[in-house]
Amino acid sequence: MSLRVDILTLFPEMFSPVLGTSIPKRAAEKGLVEYRLTNIREFATDAHKSVDDKPFGGGPGMVMMAPVVFEAVETVEKQDARPATRIVLSPQGRPFDQKLAEALSKHPRLLLIAGHYEGFDERIIDGLRPLEVSVGDYILSGGELAAMVVVDAVVRLLPGALGAEEGAADETFASGLLEHPQYTRPREFRGMTVPEVLLGGNHGSIAAWRYEQRKIRTKLRRPDLWRAYENRKDKADE
Repeated sequence: MSLRVDILTLFPEMFSPVLGTSIPKRAAEKGLVEYRLTNIREFATDAHKSVDDKPFGGGPGMVMMAPVVFEAVETVEKQDARPATRIVLSPQGRPFDQKLAEALSKHPRLLLIAGHYEGFDERIIDGLRPLEVSVGDYILSGGELAAMVVVDAVVRLLPGALGAEEGAADETFASGLLEHPQYTRPREFRGMTVPEVLLGGNHGSIAAWRYEQRKIRTKLRRPDLWRAYENRKDKADE
């Protein structure tokens, strides 16, 4: 059965260029995933279709209202018997990484709630108990772009989503190391040449070179990842 991805947002039109392009599109065409977009504003009950209001206690900005979000989530969840993993995109959430993407790719259904304005009424978090996910320590105008990041990272991990030439096993973060350098034609460009080992056809030597380059690159560019990799290796050797 395909993965169902529900996205609750005030701006569903933002998602078409991403979900209708490249790997997300091909995965849907293969029947690996289905995307359902729901406009949260449809569940507003007043004449103005209000989804936000001023925060109690004062302060800048507007806060998304709990009744509207609850009604949207509960209505959408009834559309499918599969249990939905609720996800709120929030700068206060768990950092999104490859490990979390892999875990989410094994779920039957994801329900992403993309907030806007100043944030959510805290009762949305307390009552719906979603997984809060952050794509980085910075503030976006809304959760839509963050939701796109999560969907793209998850969908490409679905079995069959990538072609043989795009296998995920050797990519950056797949084993805790950054990806090795890549080269293509021409062999020489502006005095820069392709490493000789890649031209000899010895697959064992190429694999060893690539592995060494991954370690060197990770150690230089991401010492945090290198320390984590070293710690895992040490524990495995114990």
